[in-house]
Amino acid sequence: MKDNVSKPILAVKPLLGKTEFIALMAALMAINALAIDIMLPALPAMGAALNVASANQRQWVIGTYILGFGIAQLIVGPLSDRFGRKMPLLIGVGLYIVAAFSAIEATSFEMLLFMRFVQGIGASGTRVITVSIIRDLYQGDAMAEITSLVFMVFMVVPIVAPNVGQLILLKGSWFYIFGFMGALATVLLVWASLRLRETLHADYRRPFSLSAVTQGFAVVFGNRTALFYGLTAMFVLGGLFGFITSAQQIYVDLYGLGALFPVAFASTAAVMSLSSFINSKIVSRFGMRAVTSVALFAYVFFALVLLVASGFGLPPLWLLFICITGIMCCFGWVGSNTNALSMEPLSAVAGTASSVFGFMQTAGSALLGSFVGQSFDGTVRPLAIGYLVFGLCALGCMWIASDGKLFARSQA
Repeated sequence: MKDNVSKPILAVKPLLGKTEFIALMAALMAINALAIDIMLPALPAMGAALNVASANQRQWVIGTYILGFGIAQLIVGPLSDRFGRKMPLLIGVGLYIVAAFSAIEATSFEMLLFMRFVQGIGASGTRVITVSIIRDLYQGDAMAEITSLVFMVFMVVPIVAPNVGQLILLKGSWFYIFGFMGALATVLLVWASLRLRETLHADYRRPFSLSAVTQGFAVVFGNRTALFYGLTAMFVLGGLFGFITSAQQIYVDLYGLGALFPVAFASTAAVMSLSSFINSKIVSRFGMRAVTSVALFAYVFFALVLLVASGFGLPPLWLLFICITGIMCCFGWVGSNTNALSMEPLSAVAGTASSVFGFMQTAGSALLGSFVGQSFDGTVRPLAIGYLVFGLCALGCMWIASDGKLFARSQA
């Protein structure tokens, strides 16, 4: 089984250079982050326009998108293993565009949520297939370095997206946000169509059948190391989505930041982008395991500090900011490294593996994060508890995946 899983890839050089390749991969992944973060300032306006009074209920504008994004990845991966990377990617981006423009016509909250679900389905390929393309061309610490650089550029979006959303609201209604998303995705569709070359060699295409897909899933779930690295990422992402779904209520309702909310949100995202850049510089020297393990211990530490502070009432804003920023910094290291570690032994089924991990991490973390968001009770305690529990679970999964050798260099 090991030979079938880890056989070497037949890399195909992309038409575009390394810098443009990183930029395109990051941009494709970024339209997913954009669809989440640009919505945050608009949630109250959307709720008012569509008669949704409950702040917790408005969170489903984020949750339904993430669920569609996660569930669809189960099918996108096997499709990309059968038909190649490029065509399924372009079809997915096209669906994203159609859903974004269709959401403008939403006359009810239910219709809006449906369009968001469809938009998430379209965006699923931007996660699964970009990860597969990177795995087609890179491996080992080199893949972690490229992934970190992609994440660094990708994380610029959460820095600017809430501010873009706020600016659009100042100039017009919330549905212009969907027009902006659709227009931007159209530009990326043209860019990828013209400049991206197919990276999956014909010799490695897998049949698209129930037995082949089942076999691919069995290979992924049968690899304990890869599976638990994937679970590590899922729990850390659960904390991130818990913060995203409740950030507007925490910063605006509890701390009264008002129009400064996008600035506070962007500053934590900037730290994530910076930490991804730092990771790209140190991961080759220290190894993915060691860097990720240090980040997870720090993640748990900041979560514990926030939980203890919340036990004495509402923590001061500066302390909340330090803890959340520290956790986001850790996520910048954990996210890219665990993705690389989980994909490393599964090059022969990269598309299927990416879809399984994408579904597990996105849908699983969306459910975990939604639970945290729906538990919002006017304090930061649910978020702090979520961070701590998810951080400990992630650390446990990391321990299992590495056979207890948290700080040993992984074998490339």
